[in-house]
Amino acid sequence: MFETLSDRLGNIFKGLTGRGALSEADVQAALREVRRALLEADVSLEVVRAFTQQVGERAVGAEVTKSVTPGQQVVKIVHDELVRVLGEEAEPISLNATPPVTTMMVGLQGAGKTTTTAKIARRFKERQNKKVLMASLDTKRPAAMEQLKVLGEQVGVDTLEIMPGQSPVEITKRAMKEGKLGGYDVLFLDTAGRTHIDEEMMQESADVKAVADPHEVLLVADALTGQDAVNLARSFENRLDVTGIVLTRVDGDGRGGAALSMRAATGKPIKLLGTGEKIDAIEEFHPGRVADRILGMGDIVSLVEKAAETVTADEAAKMAKKLKKGQFDLEDLKKQLLQMKKMGGMNSLMGLMPGMGQMKKAMAGANIDEKIFDRQVAIIDSMTQKERAKPELLNASRRKRIAAGSGTEVSEVNKLMKQHRQMADMMKKMSKGKGGMAGAMASLMGGKMPGGMGGMPDPSQMDPAQLERMAREMGIDPAALPAPDAAPQKELPKDVNQLIKSGGTSPSLPGLGAPRFPGLPGLGGLPGKKK
Repeated sequence: MFETLSDRLGNIFKGLTGRGALSEADVQAALREVRRALLEADVSLEVVRAFTQQVGERAVGAEVTKSVTPGQQVVKIVHDELVRVLGEEAEPISLNATPPVTTMMVGLQGAGKTTTTAKIARRFKERQNKKVLMASLDTKRPAAMEQLKVLGEQVGVDTLEIMPGQSPVEITKRAMKEGKLGGYDVLFLDTAGRTHIDEEMMQESADVKAVADPHEVLLVADALTGQDAVNLARSFENRLDVTGIVLTRVDGDGRGGAALSMRAATGKPIKLLGTGEKIDAIEEFHPGRVADRILGMGDIVSLVEKAAETVTADEAAKMAKKLKKGQFDLEDLKKQLLQMKKMGGMNSLMGLMPGMGQMKKAMAGANIDEKIFDRQVAIIDSMTQKERAKPELLNASRRKRIAAGSGTEVSEVNKLMKQHRQMADMMKKMSKGKGGMAGAMASLMGGKMPGGMGGMPDPSQMDPAQLERMAREMGIDPAALPAPDAAPQKELPKDVNQLIKSGGTSPSLPGLGAPRFPGLPGLGGLPGKKK
């Protein structure tokens, strides 16, 4: 999500940050491009006008013209205004009410209300240990009630018994009674949708709301709605007094205009984002983090949270002990591969890392297969316990056997072993207090990434010849790499670094440390010096 907008804004700001001074004409020209970029991202016209007006008033003032780095100040102003438009703070779903806390899900048909209901219910059950009941009020769509029942069984959440012939209001009354008698903490009412907004649907939803008196009314909207997002949000807001918005299918939208439009037009917060079809593919909406991603600053906080969700305290403690001894066997590598897969794969993680935007685009252009994780795990699973503990036992005949058992080629086994050797060597260095996240990346890249072991490298600062050489060694067409900017790009100002609270020079991930996430496996076959 936001990839198109991020690319456009990045190109616009390159022309500003490389200059030593900015005139009012320069700023106005950049704002015209920002306005065009927002419109192309399907942000509504009225929101675009308000946004550019606010940025323009600040960008032509003394705050920029008297600044030592005027271009970077403009970037900061745009960042601040993006945060203001998206909402100053994250606002999760509120449960501050007498149980069962009723949440009503509304929206058009096909937006994903039923699936989203199950996702949120699972989230409450697993993260907050709440007892949740779901009830389908959709008497129009065939098998809608059965769909919610099946989803409830998948996530381990109770659903209201289906009784044919009841109206939505009658089902609501029965659900509320069951919620109280059953001692449930949260009750979700999944209302019916239509292919377009009509009076019958609105009246039905209004009748349900009058009976249920829900604590939250969540509008579930498709992120691909486009320019019509404002009309949709206002229609539901006027009739049902929506308390929050849930955007679905954000993984399939590179523009993100609906998010900017709906929040600005209604003033109601975006609470959650549906990031995929899987039942766990939902995350909280954090305006500041989204603004960071749009402007290419990465999202270290989300990266740390993803890592923390996939690593238990016991696993982290065991890994820390092994690291202190400089030990790293193939069983440890397998755990790292599975962890990487759970966290969304290499492309997902590089999108959250500051300064890695160019490398992510190059990897996408080269069509690097994310299924490499599965193949590498299969290779390790084909080894005996003794072979995993002592990789030096793997001679040519054993490697042939492992390749046959895992359905891979011997060359793939050799690449994995080379990758393991690089990581094992890196672990020894880390056990002596050297390296960190950047060290892990440098080791896996065969030492080809500049910036040393102590800082996250910025590909935009690399010599073109280095970028081209590294791309060829990774199997990436150098033509897929974006052309470097003619003017050297300066560092972001200190106040922006404070905003993202991580910067690009941290030796390891804050709040996580090297022991929890010691390497980035899955890039099998990346070049490095032979050990």
